[in-house]
Amino acid sequence: MVETDYYELLGVSRDADGGTIKSAYRKLAMKFHPDRNPGDAEAERRFKECAEAYDCLKDPQKRAAYDRYGKAAFQNGGGGGGRQQGFGDFSDIFDNIFSEFMGGAAGGGRRQQRSRAVRGGDLRYDMELTLEEAFFGAEKTIEIDVAATCDACQGRGAAPDAVVEACGTCGGMGQVRVQQGMFVIERACPQCHGAGRVTSKVCEECLGAGRVDKEKSMRVKIPAGVDHGTRIRMSGEGEAGARGGPAGDLYIFVHLLPHEIFERQGTNLHVSVPVCFTDAALGGVIEVPSIEGEMVDLKIPSGTQSGKEFRRRGQGMPSLNGSGRGDLVVTVEVETPTRLSKRQKELLEEFRSLDEEVRSSPRSANFFTKIRDKWDELAG
Repeated sequence: MVETDYYELLGVSRDADGGTIKSAYRKLAMKFHPDRNPGDAEAERRFKECAEAYDCLKDPQKRAAYDRYGKAAFQNGGGGGGRQQGFGDFSDIFDNIFSEFMGGAAGGGRRQQRSRAVRGGDLRYDMELTLEEAFFGAEKTIEIDVAATCDACQGRGAAPDAVVEACGTCGGMGQVRVQQGMFVIERACPQCHGAGRVTSKVCEECLGAGRVDKEKSMRVKIPAGVDHGTRIRMSGEGEAGARGGPAGDLYIFVHLLPHEIFERQGTNLHVSVPVCFTDAALGGVIEVPSIEGEMVDLKIPSGTQSGKEFRRRGQGMPSLNGSGRGDLVVTVEVETPTRLSKRQKELLEEFRSLDEEVRSSPRSANFFTKIRDKWDELAG
């Protein structure tokens, strides 16, 4: 008998991410849901197969074991010698999968089932910002795919003319108890699938889930001073809750784009500025760029060496908590001229002859003195 591949069942590639797998499962679950295909044994079989596949692939550990050993990873003694958690029977899979499809855990304990309201899932959005946007703050419009409350049924999952009543099998609890040997196990009610209620006709828009996938547009205010990895929480902007539960939250993760001029380190900004060798030798005032888009003056002393750092206090990034700004750290790179006029060459030749007497470059003189002394030591 040929083993059915879970990825083929869901119609996804083997390198598909979790969101793609979840989206593919939801479409198939809606298509083959028993409430939508009453009395159709083939649809029920397909629904169970998809549920089993999703239960495996949504869990990173189970997925890794399946990729390596196939279904043998979940059989007693199967897999790579380590102990793996099996699927159990289909009722366990259905409880877990259907609860996620409905927006929460169906088997999460009696207290949760009595309330039946399940909080919606949290969402993540990765936002790219320029350094200037992080400095000044910004307002951005984002588009997200979210499970929102179904407008057609207002989240009830039932058609407008349907009769909704407490489930007779579980008495509205959403759970039933099953005796297995010495243990009593609570499972999602097979009649209402953990909802605690049944309806004579499900909503055609959401197929009884009470939620539908929508594209949502919103404006997000980014505060000044955000850094790479900053997390912004937007309460109640996540997925809609199931069975009247509160909505989840939206978490925005900031990613700063590389800048052509500045490098950010915390609240400090670093910039390298080329300086002609005459300014470095004689000292003076040079212009350096600032994040505000202006040039500011920086005084450098005579004899400034390449790689020397200068700091302008309070010219860096603002603190996210509003406690001032960091510094602008300027690294000087002394530039050697590449095109000299005849007169310039004459002056430099004169300078070189005078430098042999004055020794105005002690570092280079000391360096070569050390080299000669070392060679003399080796020769002796």
